[in-house]
Amino acid sequence: MSASHLQVPAPVRVLVVEDDAVIRRAVQLALERYGYEVTVAGDGLDGLEAFRAGRHDLLILDVMLPGLDGIGLCRRIREESLVPVLMMSARGDALDVVSGLEAGADDYVVKPVDIGILVARIRTLLRRGTFRPAPDPAQAAGADGAAAVPGRPLVFGDLTIDLLGLEVYRDGRPVLLSPTELRLLLAFAENPGRVLDRRRLLHDVWDYGWEGDTRVVDVCVVRLRKKIGADRIETVRGFGYKLLRT
Repeated sequence: MSASHLQVPAPVRVLVVEDDAVIRRAVQLALERYGYEVTVAGDGLDGLEAFRAGRHDLLILDVMLPGLDGIGLCRRIREESLVPVLMMSARGDALDVVSGLEAGADDYVVKPVDIGILVARIRTLLRRGTFRPAPDPAQAAGADGAAAVPGRPLVFGDLTIDLLGLEVYRDGRPVLLSPTELRLLLAFAENPGRVLDRRRLLHDVWDYGWEGDTRVVDVCVVRLRKKIGADRIETVRGFGYKLLRT
C-alpha cells in the first residue's frame, strides 16, 4: 500500500488551562512528548475563548484561575459540551474536589502533578468515550427480570436505555448524559436490583484500582439522579447503590 493511502490517526487535542506558567509549560511539554496536541491558556476567560475557538478531545482545568475560576469555567463548558474534563487542584481539598465534580468534571488530580498519573487519567477518560458493546443477555435484565435481547431497549419504569444507539430516554424525552454518566448508568443497568459498592463502580466505570477516590462516585450518582430521576437509584447505606427495576 502506498504512503498516500495510509491513514495516520489524528493526534488527541488537549486544552490545558493553568495560570502558573512553570506548571503550564511543564504539562504541555510532557503531554507533547506522549504525542498529544496541546493548547494552553493562562486564565479562565482565555481558556473559555480557546475552548470555543477549537475542537478539543479533553480539557485540563486548574481550580484556582484568575478572571474565571476553574469551577466556573467547567460550568460554562458543560452548558455547551460534554467533552471530558479533568480538574487539577493544588490541595486535594474535599471542597475543591466535590465542587469541581459537581460542576461537571469527570475526574481530578492533585498538584504537584505526577505526569505518569496524569497521562493514565487522560487515557482512561478518553477510553470512557469509547463504549463497550451491549451487555451480555445472560447478565443484564430489564424491569420485568427478563434477559436483555440485543437490539431491544432496556426499560426501567419511565427510563429507557437504547443499548445499541447508546441513547437514554425519560418519559420519551432524550436525556443528555456525559460519557462518564452513561457508563455509570450502563453499569447499573447491567445489574438491575443488585447493590454495587463504590469500589466496584470505581473499577468498572473509572477504571481505578483500589486507590481511587470514592467521592467521584457519590457526586456522579447525584448528577445522574438529577437527569434520570432522584428515586431511580437507591442508596443502600454502608454498601453502595442499586438501580430500581420499576
